[in-house]
Amino acid sequence: MKSVDLCLSSGGAEVVLATSCDEKYPPENIIDGNSETFWTTTGMFPQEFIISFHKRITINKLTIQCYLVQTLRIEKSLSKAPEGFEHCIEKELQFTEGAIQTEEFSFSELQATHLRFVIKSAFDHFVSVHRVMAEGVADNL
Repeated sequence: MKSVDLCLSSGGAEVVLATSCDEKYPPENIIDGNSETFWTTTGMFPQEFIISFHKRITINKLTIQCYLVQTLRIEKSLSKAPEGFEHCIEKELQFTEGAIQTEEFSFSELQATHLRFVIKSAFDHFVSVHRVMAEGVADNL
């Protein structure tokens, strides 16, 4: 099967939770496929968002484009509902003055129906998440 970006709203992915929302920069911007649009937090940390899929997916590479994120934790769930999350990875991101941070995470075969991204700390009071891309395949279940 061909590996595709599974984190697109056009492909059925949904942001089912975000801990903050500014109507000018909604969480749906994370999965619209456009790095020019973004979701912004509105203050305190931690902040999080959950991306859900209509079926189980297998991810080989996960990429996040963000700005001013310092500590990021990614968790996965195989439950029908977005619950029972398990830790996947946690990373300190590098500060990039005036530039979008692009972080790639490779997995042998990470399976999930939901992904939770927890921004534990930041380099400023607000951060932005421009895009999340999950390269992989959707299971035929």
